[in-house]
Order: sequence, then C-alpha cells, then structure tokens
Amino acid sequence: MASSYAAAARGVPAAGLPAFELGEPVATWLRGYLPQLAEWTFQPRPQLNLGHSLPRPTTTMELRSPMSTELIVLSHLRWDWVWQRPQQLVSRFSSGSFRKTWFVEEPMPSADPDSSRNRLRSTEVDGLTRVWLEIPDPGHHVGFFDEVMPDYIEQLPELVGPPRGERVVWIYTPLALEAALALNPTTLVYDVMDDLAAFKDAAPELVVRQRQALRKADVVFAGGRSLHRSVVKQGRSDAELFPSGVSTRDYAVAAQGRTPRTGRPVAGYVGVLDERLDLQLVADLAAASPEWDIRMIGPVTKIDPATLPQAPNISYLGFQPYSALAGHMADLDVAIMPFALNEATKSISPTKTLEYLASGLPIVSTRVPDVVSDFSEVVTFADDGAGFAAALETVRGMATSHPGREARRLLKHHDWDRIAERMEQLVFRSSVGGTETEATA
Repeated sequence: MASSYAAAARGVPAAGLPAFELGEPVATWLRGYLPQLAEWTFQPRPQLNLGHSLPRPTTTMELRSPMSTELIVLSHLRWDWVWQRPQQLVSRFSSGSFRKTWFVEEPMPSADPDSSRNRLRSTEVDGLTRVWLEIPDPGHHVGFFDEVMPDYIEQLPELVGPPRGERVVWIYTPLALEAALALNPTTLVYDVMDDLAAFKDAAPELVVRQRQALRKADVVFAGGRSLHRSVVKQGRSDAELFPSGVSTRDYAVAAQGRTPRTGRPVAGYVGVLDERLDLQLVADLAAASPEWDIRMIGPVTKIDPATLPQAPNISYLGFQPYSALAGHMADLDVAIMPFALNEATKSISPTKTLEYLASGLPIVSTRVPDVVSDFSEVVTFADDGAGFAAALETVRGMATSHPGREARRLLKHHDWDRIAERMEQLVFRSSVGGTETEATA
C-alpha cells in the first residue's frame, strides 16, 4: 500500500498501479464486482515480513482443510479422452489438494464376453481412482441414463464407502445428479461447462435435470459468459463465472519450436469434430484456398464421418493425446475455429482460443458470441468460406515464437492454476457455511 501511495503521489495513473490478488475477507466482500474487474491483471500478493507474528484464532476453514476432504467427480467426459475442463481442473485438485479423488465416468461395454451384469470397475491413474460401469451389451447407448442409474446408485456408495469427514461431489452433467446425491455429499458442486441439452442427440430429460441440479447444488460454476447468463436466468444468481483456461507452459513449446515455413502454408483446427462445426464452411474454405493445406485434428463424434468434406487439401488426423497437441500446433501457420452458429454453439466458450494464443498462432473464427465478447482484440472474424480464405491471407506470416502483449494478458488472466485455486477456495468456503471470519491486524 505504501509503495502504491508513493507512486500515485508521483503522478502515476491508476492504470499504472499494481493490482494484487484479493485476500479474505475482502475477496468475499467484493465478489459481486469481479466481472467489472475482469480486465485487470492481478499479481500475487507480496509476502509480508513484519519481524514478528501476530496471534489470531484458528478459523473453521483451517479445521476443514482440503487434505481432510474427499472429492468425487461425475463426468460425461472420459479421463483419457480429449483433455478439457474436467481433466485440467481435477488433475490440479488431485495433485495434493484432497485426501482422495475419484473420477466417475459413463458406462463402457464389458471386455468380458461372459459378463452378464452391470458392474463397477476402477483403476488407479494419474493420482486418482477412475471408475466406470461395465455393461455386457456392446450395442448399449452409453450415458448416465435412467436404465443404468440404479446400478450407480447401488454400487457407487459401496465402492467409495461412507463419508469420513468432508465429501465434495462435483458433477459435470445433470444426468448424474441422483448418483451424486446417493453419495451423501457435504458439498455438491455443479460445474456447468456446456449447454448439454443443446447438443446433438441430447437426452430429453436434460432440461428438467438441469433445473434440479441447479436447485440442489451448493456451489454452481459456469464455464462462459453466455452460460453464466443462462444459469442466472434459471435462478442461480450466485453462480460464479469461471471461463475455461489454458496451461500456457504446455503450449509454449509450440510457439518456441516453430520454424519458418518452406512449403505450403497450413491452417488447422484442433478439437472435437461434431455438429458444432460448419462443415460447408470448411469445404468452401478448401475450395477457395487450394494453395493452403487444411488440417482437422481431433476425434469425430456424434456425426457421420461420411459427411466430412473431402478435398485434396483437407486432411483428418483423428484423435491426438493432449501431450501431442503442442507439436501439431507448432506445424500450423494459422488456427481456425469454423464453428456453425447454431443452438449447440450459442453458449460455448472454446478453450482452444487460449490454446491457440499460447501457441503463438493467429486465429480466424466465426462470430461465436463468447469469442466476440472476450477475444475480439486477438481474433480475426469471418462468416463464410470466402471470408476465411481472405482472412488466412491477411494473417499469413503472423505466427510468432512468443504471444503478443494482449495475448499474454489474456493468458495470465485465464491460467488454469489460478482458476483451479480460486474455485477450490470457493468450494471450501461453501463447506463451512458460506462465511469465513478471521482476525486481521
């Protein structure tokens, strides 16, 4: 404070003063103002050395520390699939934050041809216990649907045992709500990362279960601005906005390892290939830019692979592990986000925007609402194949070995480590009744 006052006295404007991360209880007091502070770049609070320690009472938060708490996550995304929000957060939580972490997935067909009943299976991986329901019918439609929910409700509590202290149950799909409640959570968290009801082949009961999950949850997070507005309209005005983030260090090698292009330029999309993509736009882009190679990197889900556009300059590389993504991005000149503007994309906040920026890539995207509102200064927008083709030429040669100033600011603000830490703080604050008191000097 003293150094900030001294700088202000010297005439340094407010924008030039350091903004430090808020501590408690100020963070709670100013929580409602955080959206207005979204553009600030907060620095870690300096450590004070007063030369002596001041006594203070032990808080309830300290008595209920993370290491005395169990975390059980129920996710519609598998742990070993495309590395997205659940894996990014849970991998950080499981690295020492909780006494025990479980990651519960949707059913999978049984590997045992003689199996005749649904049975929970588990394995230890990456510092957590991965759990799924094995079902004997290989043609069964997987998902947390009503026909398998009794098996989860019966077998999951038996597997994890009764609560031994605090138990945080964290859901990513409202279809898992009944199983979550059967675990007797002390804190129920609903992290709304997508509008799942708007996706292709969505379960019809998703809308009703969404309302139920929002009512039951002790803590609600929203993974984007449009999602947050939707959740607030459904009655959760206390929902916390946490857009998805990026692990900058994982993609820095892409920017630093990029070499000058000697052959044909390459534009690429990295992510799931599903109904959210405008496939006609991709086809038109390939036709309008025959001198460019178009790479589509990611698994095909929920759409017929036969509907994917085919052209000599379009290639499909399929599913790639998270560890390989930086290498693929290092070999791109431009990143593209050819999303359709439909019901499935009106609330998305694509994580890949930040991953592209961390890789030093220029980005061309359709006008997805959250991308327009959050990334207009660093993304070039186009509306069709011809517009994308023109934009590729405009940003050609702009890939860099280090993200620019505005990109660095965004990457710092959306760092996964910082997001996970703040979400964890809010969860544990909720577990002690929503308030925290502490003596201050």
